[in-house]
Amino acid sequence: MNLYHLACVVCTASIFLTSQNTLAQETMTVAWRIKPPHQYLENGVEKGILLERAKQVLSTAQIAHRFVEEPAKRIWSNFSGGTKNYCSFGWYRIAEREALVQFSEIFHTDPPHTLLVSPAAAKQVAAHRTLKSLMSDPNLTLGVVDAVSYGPELDAMFATTKNKVVRSTTLPMIMARMVAANRASYMLIDREDWEYLKEKEESLSQTTQMDLQGMPSGLNRYIVCSKDVTVEHMRKINTALLKIYTLKK
Repeated sequence: MNLYHLACVVCTASIFLTSQNTLAQETMTVAWRIKPPHQYLENGVEKGILLERAKQVLSTAQIAHRFVEEPAKRIWSNFSGGTKNYCSFGWYRIAEREALVQFSEIFHTDPPHTLLVSPAAAKQVAAHRTLKSLMSDPNLTLGVVDAVSYGPELDAMFATTKNKVVRSTTLPMIMARMVAANRASYMLIDREDWEYLKEKEESLSQTTQMDLQGMPSGLNRYIVCSKDVTVEHMRKINTALLKIYTLKK
């Protein structure tokens, strides 16, 4: 091989590697946590109303992307660590996240949370008329899924509750099983999560769903992206979202 041919081979290889690196850099990573019925795996197949909506939004926006399933704690660790070209979806807008991410238009609106109560604590919980009264009872144990937010109002109530608190960085469905096993007196659970789980989880058949006065209104969820994601990409995401989801403001 003469020097001319060698130079051509090296140049071609360099262009290929550069194009591959550029493609990798431009491909947006969209991380999602398991949270049925919003997003989950069933026999290895990705399912869920919000997962499908997110895929539709990114496809409509015509942004190169890949979806990856990651735990909530890792997702927010990645945002804190400055992971580039990185998004996730289905998150509340709370103050401490403002410095880490940029928020889309409204992606989903939740109904209010509801209570899931253990068999052993059903009568004691039912004796309370309000959520404030319930959280003032030192004889009850509240189960809280850690590393996520329940929204500003509930997070603040958890910080001052007189209940004993059991915290775990587990999935809501696992915390629900802990309630069913009387390891916690009750938990607050997304109403849509409960509607799904009660049909799927036989272990929850002895638990009781209750609603008390004083439950905060349901909150909006958003697509969140790292600060380096361009204004143009956020515009495309929002434009696609406005086409796909009827906003409730």
